[in-house]
Amino acid sequence: MLYELIAIVRPGTVSEVRDIAFTIGSSILRSGGVIRGFANWGVYQLPSPITSHQTSYAHGHHFVVRYDLSGTAHQELRKNLLLEPRMLRTAHVRLGNGKLPSLASYGAPVWRTQSTQV
Repeated sequence: MLYELIAIVRPGTVSEVRDIAFTIGSSILRSGGVIRGFANWGVYQLPSPITSHQTSYAHGHHFVVRYDLSGTAHQELRKNLLLEPRMLRTAHVRLGNGKLPSLASYGAPVWRTQSTQV
């Protein structure tokens, strides 16, 4: 199935975000999945503060990963992301209905390349 992961990571260095994205990507590839695209959205103010691991965050670094993965491997990926202490929030969306014509219309995720630094 084709999935899209929208992740919010605690604001910090870009290398920290890169490490998390690399971990997610390697987990997808180890499980036999295919990464279709990656988009770094940058740092944005959150609509409301998020409290994670006894710390409140008003800003978060957003990125999107679009990938193909089996359902059981996707559940395992979700469990692993819940254990990641640097991750503030994730949203997982299944795209299409599983048929090739509907999946062919999805390309790589597109967003502005300039991030709003705070």
